[in-house]
Amino acid sequence: MTSLRVRIGILGLVLLAGSAAPASPAAAATAPSPTVEEQRLDQAVPREILERSGFDAVPLRFTRALGTARSYAEARKVVVGQGSALWKRAVDRAQGRGPAGGDLSRDDDRPLYWARLGMSREVRTWEPSFGLSDEQRAALLGELERASRGQSAVRYPGGDRLKRVLVTGFDPFTLDRDIRISNPSGASALALDGTVIETAKGPARVETVVFPVRWQDFTDQTVERALRPYLKKVDLFTTVSQGRVGRFDVERTNGAWRGGFPDNDNVGVTGVVPVPDPASQPQWTTTTLPYKAIVDADTGPFPVYDNTSVTEIPVGGTLPVVRADGPTAGSAARAGGGGNYLSNEIAYRVTLLRDRLGLHDVLPGGHVHTPVLEFGAGNTDPATGTVTDPGFVQNRLDIIAQVRTILVVAVEKAT
Repeated sequence: MTSLRVRIGILGLVLLAGSAAPASPAAAATAPSPTVEEQRLDQAVPREILERSGFDAVPLRFTRALGTARSYAEARKVVVGQGSALWKRAVDRAQGRGPAGGDLSRDDDRPLYWARLGMSREVRTWEPSFGLSDEQRAALLGELERASRGQSAVRYPGGDRLKRVLVTGFDPFTLDRDIRISNPSGASALALDGTVIETAKGPARVETVVFPVRWQDFTDQTVERALRPYLKKVDLFTTVSQGRVGRFDVERTNGAWRGGFPDNDNVGVTGVVPVPDPASQPQWTTTTLPYKAIVDADTGPFPVYDNTSVTEIPVGGTLPVVRADGPTAGSAARAGGGGNYLSNEIAYRVTLLRDRLGLHDVLPGGHVHTPVLEFGAGNTDPATGTVTDPGFVQNRLDIIAQVRTILVVAVEKAT
């Protein structure tokens, strides 16, 4: 691992679009310092998670490979190849293929998260002999993000034999509150990627991708870039994130507002969700998932709710008002059913993209919130608790299984 150097002002370099090699600079730029998110790697918990899964070797192997690159083109090949291998390794581990690499349960999404950060920190702080411009470094980081999150690995077979389902998950977040945290939506993505689920409408192939918990990436339209190529090809999609304790929610309405809660780089942003063509941007979008059928079905141990609540500023008003039954005409969004953090934003962005592609009436899609993944009794103190326990593992397995069953119901009722 490269040593940490404290410097700020690098968030704009996290992700930029494009995979083509940028023009080489006349002189190399100075490498930036690790991000807030990457700096957490030096704490004991991430190191333990990596060691107990065998993923501690991933950043080291990546560093060695990157060190052999003698040009930007060679570096890009290393980044794409090893980023893709990391995603495949995480999916294989979650689905029982190959060695577990340690005693951490296979359903755990955290090894992927922390190993990716080890790789991104190396790219961010790397100073190769051939020189690397800010533009080139940002492009390499973008390639790493896409490859290691499954965003460039979505594959559906041809023909009409299989239904096509697209599912998204998220990284762990609120890590300064409890750095041990796992995200069941990310774990579900790893467990489901490339699998075929059997439904009354026939088999359905599930492809998944994972997104970061960072405002800037969403501003840079990482969601639209990753998902636009597939929305006209799939039969159903759902974005998934961790939500409330002890319950699933199918979010009926999504709002065009950012509430400012800090992201994984401890950046908070408040304001209207920034999207292309803001002049035609609606304040609200709606689910087209078969929410009533999902709520009514017996999908698992957690209750599932049709969540219709929103927070709005009504026409003529100045203060936010909570509405239990959805927004009123002409109101300004302050929170969708899923709140005003990045879970609401991904739901808003993808359903808006669905509508702008003319798919509102033909493509079922929306957002599902999972229960909060909780540690077992007696393991609730981040300062003294362990990184895993039987209750924690069972809680995550139960959530993953119920996400799968919800998808079965959604495919059967909506396609």
